[in-house]
Amino acid sequence: MTTVSTGPAGGTSAAQTPSTAQSDAPDVDFATVGDVVRDLYTDGVSARKGAFSAEWADRMREDIEEAFEEARHRPGGAVGRGPHRYYVEIHPEQLRDFVDLVDHPWVRAVCEAVLGRDYSIVELGFDIPFAGAVNQPWHRDFPMPDVTRERRRLNSLAFNLTGVDTTEDMGPFEIAPGTQWDLDDGFEHAMFPPREDYPRYRELGVRKFPQRGDVSVRSALTIHRGTANHSQLSRPVLVLGVDAPGAGNDGHHDMAVTHEYWRTLPERVRAHLHCPVVDELTPITQKHTIEGLVMGDAEPDSPDAGMGGGMAGPAPEEPEGDDS
Repeated sequence: MTTVSTGPAGGTSAAQTPSTAQSDAPDVDFATVGDVVRDLYTDGVSARKGAFSAEWADRMREDIEEAFEEARHRPGGAVGRGPHRYYVEIHPEQLRDFVDLVDHPWVRAVCEAVLGRDYSIVELGFDIPFAGAVNQPWHRDFPMPDVTRERRRLNSLAFNLTGVDTTEDMGPFEIAPGTQWDLDDGFEHAMFPPREDYPRYRELGVRKFPQRGDVSVRSALTIHRGTANHSQLSRPVLVLGVDAPGAGNDGHHDMAVTHEYWRTLPERVRAHLHCPVVDELTPITQKHTIEGLVMGDAEPDSPDAGMGGGMAGPAPEEPEGDDS
């Protein structure tokens, strides 16, 4: 059985000593949480600046880089999300500060306010656009659920944390506020709007420039895209997916924890982590096949960009088994 590394090279395994250090951020007041809920139901996105330190974000990036190295050398380890852009799903033990993230007062408060006290953590992964990545097609991350279409209720959230200080030339994330309510008539796979709608999304689109330590939260239904990376650097972004009871997105992910790691987790983290508890972790095979295929169809106005540097200089090899 192939196993997954659970700590950075030369470091302490996260399975043995998960982080329990709390953020210096104060508890979140009701007014702040109310503002975030309003943002999510109007714009479809909100954020907390400086939730963590830059050093915390640097550790996160180290863990992302190690996980990508492991994933890109096995079939299905990293799925293409467009030219020179990849997505990898990981287990909680592969992120040393997983507990810091999911137990952060702002993250907890937002999850409870939008999704209810019985929310579930269903996804942990990361996106990496490398040098030469082009504009993605505008999209949402999954089809609109009935509860949103019929009752205008959001039943899932995606938290994003950048591993770098984002600049204009690094292919920043772009989002079209208010489009979480757009009906999917004519959308390919119920996720990709027709190209004739692109001018509207470009007009609405807002590019985001998060810095290390910032946390954003959005409805994954809000139409968005990654933009062209003209720099020689990668822009790794951690993704944490959270569901309301019954949302069903856990069926699209294979997150697990070991018995050893489970015993170290605070009870209030265990209460929201409903994934399998196993003797030994196995690497996750990515399931984003539709997104991988369609994301390869870059927007016509994307510039022709050659492949440049990766996370630490030279461009990575194409992940084995990635046919997108």
